Amino acid sequence: MCFSAVASFAAAGVTGAIGIVTLTRVSRPRELPLAATPLFFAIQQSIEGLLWLQLPLAPDGSASTGLTLLYLLFADVFWPVYAPLAVLLVEPGAGRRPLMLLWLGVGAVVASYLLWWILSRPHGALILEGHIVYPTDSGHPVIVALGYLAATGLPLMLSSQRTVVALGAIILVGSVIAYTFYWEAFVSVWCFFAAAASAVILFHFEKARRHRLHAAGRTAGA
Repeated sequence: MCFSAVASFAAAGVTGAIGIVTLTRVSRPRELPLAATPLFFAIQQSIEGLLWLQLPLAPDGSASTGLTLLYLLFADVFWPVYAPLAVLLVEPGAGRRPLMLLWLGVGAVVASYLLWWILSRPHGALILEGHIVYPTDSGHPVIVALGYLAATGLPLMLSSQRTVVALGAIILVGSVIAYTFYWEAFVSVWCFFAAAASAVILFHFEKARRHRLHAAGRTAGA
């Protein structure tokens, strides 16, 4: 995350381990995107960890530039589409899916705009007061920022599954904290809060697995 290379790699290790365990709890293919979410956070945190190591050596070098591009594509383009899609796929309530689909559409529009923004401007990163700041990420219209937060958080809050709602609450609260206290490094800090929520994803699938085992036991004993 935005505090040190150690913190980034530690977060990557923890979320990666959570992701591997979570994938073993999957029972249906449509659950794979949500279960794999911690692994993607691990990849993203690893990229930022490498940036922490590379920026002091060659801030304008090809390695720093490439890592910055990868990080921005993950943070700004990938999540506004992937997050609502992953939640939509596991939602059992047919009545809630149209609203989730709506926010998926919003996420796709936001991601398209941010992709254009990233590719049409020079992108870079710098270490500033103990954070990694991405200047390319500044200057967006307020509606884009709100659309980003809505696409990544509201579909989770609309879920009929309480653990998914809890995940959405953590992400939205994390976004408020990140903007209030770390606005200059918002994207980095927000992604850390989202990665920390990976434990909730594991809990969600573990709870579902235990429910299946309990149901199977009752069926066998009937």
